[in-house]
Order: sequence, then C-alpha cells, then structure tokens
Amino acid sequence: VCSISFVRDTLFPYALSVLPAFLRDNWNKASFEPFRDAFPEHARDTPEHLESYVRDLTSQDLKVACLKQLQGLLWRTGYETGSIKAPIYNDVLPAIQRWVDDGRKVLIYSSGSVAAQKLLFKYTDTPLGDMTPLLSGYYDTVNAGMKQDPASYASISEKEGIKPSDWLFLSDNVKEVEAAKQAGMDSIVLVRPGNLPLTEEEKEKHRVTESFENLLRTAE
Repeated sequence: VCSISFVRDTLFPYALSVLPAFLRDNWNKASFEPFRDAFPEHARDTPEHLESYVRDLTSQDLKVACLKQLQGLLWRTGYETGSIKAPIYNDVLPAIQRWVDDGRKVLIYSSGSVAAQKLLFKYTDTPLGDMTPLLSGYYDTVNAGMKQDPASYASISEKEGIKPSDWLFLSDNVKEVEAAKQAGMDSIVLVRPGNLPLTEEEKEKHRVTESFENLLRTAE
C-alpha cells in the first residue's frame, strides 16, 4: 500500500532518533514495562543495553515481535504530532473504497505490529486522511504468526470465519504469496517500485499485477 522505502527511510530512522530520550524518560514507568520486558533479559538490564540491542535488530531488519511492538509505540508520537504521514500509493484508496462499497471485507496482515498498522492507516496523505474506518481487521506476527508460514493464513481464515478459497491475499513478497496459496487462498504478487525484480520462473508461477487499479478492471 506504500513504498517499502517509507519504512526504511522514514519510520526506522525516526524510531532510532527518539529512542534514547524515550528510554530515559519512560524506563521505570508501568506503562512501558510490558514493552521493555518483552525483550530478552540480557538486553534490558539498562537503557543503554536495550538501545544497543534495538539498533542491532533494526540494522538487520529482523521481524521479531518485541522490536515491532516498541517501534509502534515510538512511531505513535511521530504520527500524532504530524511529524509522520504515511504516503499511500494513489491506487490504494479508490480500490479499498470500491471493495468496501461492494460489501467486501478488507483486512491488513503485516510483519509490523497491529498498533503500527493502525497508526499508518489513521495518518495517511490520502484525501480521506484516516483510512481505518474502511478496514475490518489487522493481523501481525503476534496474533497470526510469521508471514511465510501457511499456518498463519489458515489461522486468519479460521478466526474470521471465512474459508480460505474466498480470500484474495496481495503481497509484494513471493514467499508470502506462496504461503497463502498453500493455505488455500487465492494470492497475487503486487509489483511496486523499489522491490526486487521477479524472476521469469516467479512470473510464470504466480499471477502478477502492478496496481490495485488492474484488480478493479479484472473484477468488472
């Protein structure tokens, strides 16, 4: 729905820039305790050790729940103060509005935390601004599982009470598309600027599209 560079070039640097002051000001607060204690014990004995650990995880872009939960907490301030707005691709809002108007449910499944997902869609640069009223649910690696595991998609399907064959899962990650297919879902690779190019084998194996607009045309 938005460029991967937004995460890499805006969200990650913002979280790291505010992290030292945030840890200093919130280290012993009860509200921060669940976030702090989610990290391994050796990494949370001091604010300095936790900061170093977070920087290391971020540099490796590891999809671990404790990091994602903390990043969502840090990003919230940036969104609420107007320092951050999510740059949504122009084809996304019209497509989601159309699907919702047609009675379809639109849900988000991301390696980013549910809290981070809700912030991204609440503070967008679209004409609507807050897109959350259009969305029916959010899933992440905590409440669903890892995105390259077919069991995660089966879990979402079961929780929503919708059989796998009635789902369409869109992703720019081929391995995620393959996992969704293994769970019985229809799935399409969404090619966006800045993504790694697909191999000829991947193009032959999967349905591929470059925009949500193409999906609307196909449905007509």
